[in-house]
Amino acid sequence: MDGLIKGLMDVALDHFGQKDDESRDERSRSSWAQVVSGEEQDDLQSQGYNRNNQRESQENEGRRNEGWETEGSRRPQKAMNEGYGRNEGVEEQHDYGRNQWNRKEDGGERNDGWETVGEKHPKRPHKIQMDQWNGYKRPPSEQEYSNEVEDSAGIGPSKEELADLSQACNRLWELDRNRLAPGKDYRIDCGEGKKVYEKEDMAQGSLFSWLSDDVLRRPTFSRFCSLLDNYNPNQGSKEVITSEERQEQSAFIEEISRTAPIKYLHMYLASKGIVSENYQDFKRILTGLWFDLYGRGGTSSSSSAFEHVFVGEIKQRGEQEVSGFHNWLQFYLEEAKGTVDYQGYIFPRRGGQIPDTECQVLTIQFEWNGVLKSVSSTLLGVSPEFEIALYTLCFYMGGEDNYVELGPYPVNIKCYRLGDRIGSVFPAA
Repeated sequence: MDGLIKGLMDVALDHFGQKDDESRDERSRSSWAQVVSGEEQDDLQSQGYNRNNQRESQENEGRRNEGWETEGSRRPQKAMNEGYGRNEGVEEQHDYGRNQWNRKEDGGERNDGWETVGEKHPKRPHKIQMDQWNGYKRPPSEQEYSNEVEDSAGIGPSKEELADLSQACNRLWELDRNRLAPGKDYRIDCGEGKKVYEKEDMAQGSLFSWLSDDVLRRPTFSRFCSLLDNYNPNQGSKEVITSEERQEQSAFIEEISRTAPIKYLHMYLASKGIVSENYQDFKRILTGLWFDLYGRGGTSSSSSAFEHVFVGEIKQRGEQEVSGFHNWLQFYLEEAKGTVDYQGYIFPRRGGQIPDTECQVLTIQFEWNGVLKSVSSTLLGVSPEFEIALYTLCFYMGGEDNYVELGPYPVNIKCYRLGDRIGSVFPAA
């Protein structure tokens, strides 16, 4: 009898062991954590995530429970490093952005040696060189700038370029001597593609896997990066620009004004009679166009062209959504902080070319501070001076749709106006 009972128990144990293996295999095929998408819309419903890292139900298999609690309509963030990775010789980390978005802490990584099946790997933080950024707040007499670009006489626009905006934009691409080379100066991982309305997160890691150490030390790049923490991302919150921040703005304009793209922009607009031939007057116009505050979201002095296009804003009326945010450097730095979660690229329309690690025009989906940007296009690896020159030229010389060639890329530079100001401008592949 004892032998019979033991035999029955062995059969039962084998059966349950097999069932458990099958269940694990099924879970390993589950989708990654899902996000909500839609053309320029979010469905930011409050989700009751458990804090015990267990899956809630059969329908929600594959969705990660990182121990985060939702706040209003905000989704839980994935476990990523808060703040930049430290570099040797850098004494402090950058306090990136005034609004810290009251998020719950993750509670630390598990150290029991186990990994949840179907769970996304943690996204590696980037190390940021920022030791010189605070110096850009010093008075003009204490600033040191790069030398003026050589051969200014050969920069001026041709008759063909003056008659054709696309040729002029392509010339700016050629003049962007600070543009980075994919694979040499940086590396990206596009992950998998998706349609705008699809909810699945198609990227296991960060968009940027590596950036050369010297890139953020380049004068126009580092001065640009120093401006990004001067804004409150809540759209409709009144901005207060300090005298030190105004100095940063002036220093940035002075630095880029020594480069070929900005000199070309000035010669082009002066030839058209749009700006003065006096270069100092032109720099003042450029500063006002990009940095002067105006009203957005029902509040005066709450936004600027620079903040919207390059930094990004969070719409607070109705369902939250990310607005603007079209710059790759801002994306890289926010990934380093862990406030951006790359969700994958958007499939090109009408059977266009699938993006790879070499592409420099990319349409993506991501979350910023837990809020979705369902579709966003950006130019990868281009210099700040190129983007300022390109978007300024299209604002003054183009319309809402500007179909141009940028090297090998046909793009539509979308330009929206708020009166005589830049409301938004960005590339649409």
